[in-house]
Amino acid sequence: MRRQLLEAIDLARAIIDQIENVKGEDIVLLDLREVTLIADFFVICTGTSDRQLSAIVESIHTHIKREYGIHPLHTEGDGRSGWTLVDYGVVVVHIFAEELRRYYDLEGFWKDAKVLLRIQ
Repeated sequence: MRRQLLEAIDLARAIIDQIENVKGEDIVLLDLREVTLIADFFVICTGTSDRQLSAIVESIHTHIKREYGIHPLHTEGDGRSGWTLVDYGVVVVHIFAEELRRYYDLEGFWKDAKVLLRIQ
């Protein structure tokens, strides 16, 4: 296992790579450092089915653990619920079904955060 120290932004990028690998959609990276202390970055994405939502979570967990030896502090929800939160401390990942993403509108709630990346 390859272990290395990661900056928060590098962890966020590695997570985004995994989301792209399993065809997650509408990926957004928010920089929260100037607006809150709860995390440095939010990664938000959409999956098209329960199965894909679960695959995104599994891909992130497996890759980040294997490549960097990092486990999430907490994971809540699953593909069937339509929203899974994966908390790595400095980076929090929100994996949504499209309907719930619109409903909770995290980008709107955190509108003062800088959008560093958006992949449609």
